[in-house]
Amino acid sequence: MTLGLGRSPAHPPPVAEREAAITLLYREQWAGMVRLALLMLGDRASAEDAVQESFAAVYRRWDKIKDGTRVEAYLRSAVLNTSRSVLRRRKLAVLHRQPVDPPVWSAESQAMLGEDRREVLAALATLPTRRREVLVMRFYLHLSDAEIARTLGITEVSVRSTTSRALKSLGSKLQEDR
Repeated sequence: MTLGLGRSPAHPPPVAEREAAITLLYREQWAGMVRLALLMLGDRASAEDAVQESFAAVYRRWDKIKDGTRVEAYLRSAVLNTSRSVLRRRKLAVLHRQPVDPPVWSAESQAMLGEDRREVLAALATLPTRRREVLVMRFYLHLSDAEIARTLGITEVSVRSTTSRALKSLGSKLQEDR
């Protein structure tokens, strides 16, 4: 599916074609992108806002995306970048006021998650951003090294070494908590 891409900026797709393509992309990718943002941000409302903002950004830049096969990777990158911005704003807010408790999972989520899974998610939240991103994309989105590398703009070797370091850090954190 080309999603109406591949045209030159001088000949952008008709608005109806662009809207149909973005609607299809939204239907196919919304849930997965919300899961990605949720794992990065820790609360559903922020995750949904980040994904909505990312879809709006993709829509605004639709005519500039040359390769229709990369639109999903572009969207993933947009979600990650938006999540990073949210995390930076949170850090800045913490510097200017009393520390607040970390985001709390909803009561429904807490009831559904087992204790082990909550511990893993809590430990995951303590990892540096890049390590957390790599683990989320590998083990929650089931992306390949190549897909992760394209999304993050790093090499596959960097993906593998970051994954290794992240798993070691995560294991140490989980051992400390027991």
